[in-house]
Amino acid sequence: MKIYKLKKPFKGINKGTHFYLIAESEFIGIKEFVLRSKDLTKRLSINETELKKNFILIRR
Repeated sequence: MKIYKLKKPFKGINKGTHFYLIAESEFIGIKEFVLRSKDLTKRLSINETELKKNFILIRR
C-alpha cells in the first residue's frame, strides 16, 4: 500500500501527517485520488496536481 506524507499544511491538516492511498481513478484524462489518514479519522479526495504539489510518496 502506498503511503504519502503531507509536505505543508493543507485544508486544515498539519504538515507531516501520513496518508494511505485508498483509491485512484481516471475519467477523461483527469486523475483523482482518495487518501485516508493513518489513524483513519480524515479522508481527502484530491486531483493529481494537488497530490504532486502537497504530498511526498514515502513507501510503495
